[in-house]
Amino acid sequence: MSTRKPSHFALTDAGLRASGKTVERPLKQLSGLRRQVLEIIDEVLSDSSQATDAVREQLRQHIAAHPGHPEEALLEHLSELRSEQPDPQGEQQREQSEPGEQDQPGESAPQDEPESQHPGSPRLEAVLRDHMLMTAFQPVFDLSTGTAVGAEALTRFVSDSGDPADFWFAEAEDSGLRTDLEFAALESGLEAALKLPPHLFVALKLSDEVCLDPRLPGLFEQSPLAPGRVILEVSGKFPQDQADSLDAAVAPLRSAGVRLCIENTGSFFAGASHILRLKPEMIKLERNLTAGLNLDSLRQELVAAEVAFAREIGAVLTAQRIETKDELDTLTGLGVTLGQGYHLGRPSVQPREWAKWGGKARHLASPGGRGRTAKT
Repeated sequence: MSTRKPSHFALTDAGLRASGKTVERPLKQLSGLRRQVLEIIDEVLSDSSQATDAVREQLRQHIAAHPGHPEEALLEHLSELRSEQPDPQGEQQREQSEPGEQDQPGESAPQDEPESQHPGSPRLEAVLRDHMLMTAFQPVFDLSTGTAVGAEALTRFVSDSGDPADFWFAEAEDSGLRTDLEFAALESGLEAALKLPPHLFVALKLSDEVCLDPRLPGLFEQSPLAPGRVILEVSGKFPQDQADSLDAAVAPLRSAGVRLCIENTGSFFAGASHILRLKPEMIKLERNLTAGLNLDSLRQELVAAEVAFAREIGAVLTAQRIETKDELDTLTGLGVTLGQGYHLGRPSVQPREWAKWGGKARHLASPGGRGRTAKT
């Protein structure tokens, strides 16, 4: 007999009914964030290990305390787990903040630190302090075979606001916390990637500021993830005079096996100069090129030009936001090598879902050199 306990989806429905709310919430109508939260809760409660009995019971108590609000339950659960861990640095700071022998009567109080030019964000500071973020992965497929060859890391936040990741990073930009938040997302992505099928590459999106940050090499040195599986994805919008600095910053990582992808945003011809300078192993089509591509002959010509350009420099071309079969057929016919999007596979935070992408590894699992393209 199976020892697996009832799915949390069932527990959540029961919680909604118990709280007096008669509105049903079918799974297909759940928001993206809520569904991901429920998947995480379901994963925790489905574990039958005795070592995690206390954790599961604690999570059930939080669910009971927040009927119909799984986001709040998970957030409170993670906060409590975090608070149970010793924090030597915090203890040291508390000791330093207590009055000491050097605080003599009559001495002037310490001067306040100069105010930051950025307004603070309490919820972002809480996310960074308590690591209230997680990583979802979206599969990347070889369009000629339908085989999953990689996965892109996408950040998800545990919050009752339901704000998408773009809102959080924009808020971090305004608060002067963008770089710190990106590093937290990177750490989460590198740790979660260890649970992916081992033949998949892992695409990590970075801003040019993070690429230039001196902390970046150390982060990858500490990660057990093989450098050869990592692809750093940067936007092609960085200033022209920054190309040399960016090239120098990522050179040590590329020497270790990490590969580079440039998203060719904006003008194709402007982005081409960056690509020729940095010689990435992968080029990513701008997201706006894909939507309705099958209906737009002009954009098809632009994509065909990028296919030829990528082939000429020995890079693999990948498309994003493929949401219909017609878009997929058009991209494949034009010779685009790799792709991702809702039509092919949705992002997921569940390792059980990631395991389904573990089909037979193809040569494109390690993009670089001259990628194979479909005949047009």
